[in-house]
Amino acid sequence: MITVSGLNQSFGKKIILENINIEIHKNEICALVGRNGAGKSTFINSLLGLLPVKQGSISINGVQVTNKNHEWKKAIAYLPEKFQLYPMLTGMENITFFAEAVSKTVDQERMENVLKSVSLWDDRDVQVKKYSKGMLQRLGLAITLYQDSSILILDEPTSGIDPMGRKEILEVLKSLHDKTILLSSHHLDEIKQVCTHVAFLNNGKMEKYTVEEFLQTHNLGGIES
Repeated sequence: MITVSGLNQSFGKKIILENINIEIHKNEICALVGRNGAGKSTFINSLLGLLPVKQGSISINGVQVTNKNHEWKKAIAYLPEKFQLYPMLTGMENITFFAEAVSKTVDQERMENVLKSVSLWDDRDVQVKKYSKGMLQRLGLAITLYQDSSILILDEPTSGIDPMGRKEILEVLKSLHDKTILLSSHHLDEIKQVCTHVAFLNNGKMEKYTVEEFLQTHNLGGIES
């Protein structure tokens, strides 16, 4: 689903990513882990085509990520850490706005299904300025899910959310059995609950582990954070 080969990225003389080789397979939920400044955002922006690949290659569903070929974009949906919504609009109006931005026709049944999947159907007519942080994140996830892309890239989807809100987001993620997910997270408990694999970024290098291998290799088995 996602194949990265020999990826190098640098800013000036500073090497950010060095010879990254990784595959994220269908239906895997892979956590992207690394210290602040390790290059996680650079890696994500490279996958999304927001940063040109200086050396190496990235392919999504077998299609190379380039500015000339946009077919790969159909397979991928992205939820940034800070998702910009329209506070004066309702939840339904927000998702309708974004749906119309990508398609001339809006699938009302699909909107209902994704809002129900994130437990926001009953709050669909409430202005989002009245939503909690957890509700805002779930609405952002609903908008992302509406695209029905096979690959989801989620950047810190539970950042700044209270424990109940985090639990709600994680329950949604665990229900997405037909999606391939790359999930940036600092929380080991989330990784244990949701993820199948870990992509660990350190000093410009990346290693992929199963969750169990990662916890054992880094002696993190008993840590909750």
